[in-house]
Amino acid sequence: MAKELQLFSFLPNVKKFENELLSLNDETVNYGLRLSQKEVKDLIEVRNEALKDSGRIEFGLGAVERIITCFCDSPYISQDSYALIIGELTEMFYNAKTETLDSVSDDELLRFMKEAFDGPCAGSTELLRSRELDAFIRACRFHVYGIKGSYDNNSEYTKTKGEVKFDE
Repeated sequence: MAKELQLFSFLPNVKKFENELLSLNDETVNYGLRLSQKEVKDLIEVRNEALKDSGRIEFGLGAVERIITCFCDSPYISQDSYALIIGELTEMFYNAKTETLDSVSDDELLRFMKEAFDGPCAGSTELLRSRELDAFIRACRFHVYGIKGSYDNNSEYTKTKGEVKFDE
C-alpha cells in the first residue's frame, strides 16, 4: 500500500517532467537534436534509477535539463547517439556528485564534464567515465580530506583556491 501511495504521488510529476524535457526540443533542434516521447520517458527512467543508485533525492528535472542544455552544442553528439549519451551523462553526473562528497557545485561539475567530453575524450563517454571523471573525483576527495598540494598522478587536474580546474 505504501508503494502504491508513493507511486501515485509521483505520477503527476512524470507528465510534467515529460513536458519539460519535450519543450527543450525547441532549443536543441537548432543543433539537429530532438528527443522523442519514448526517449523522454526512457531518460526519466534513467534519471530515477541514477538517483536511486547514488542515494540522492532531487525535486524537478534538475540535472537532466541542465545536461541537455550544456551538451546540445557538442560536435560529438548526433541525433542517433543523443538520447543514449544524455542518459550516460546523467548517470555519471549523479555518481560524481556523490563520489565528490558534494564538494563541487553542479555548475563546476557540468563545466568539467563538458570540457573533458569535447576535449581529451573526443566524445567518448567511456573515457570521460573511466579516466577523466575518476581523476576529477580523486582530486576533489583529496581536497575534501585536507591533503595539501596538487593531485598529480599523471592527471591533468589540480586543486587550487577551492576549485578543481582543467589545466590548459
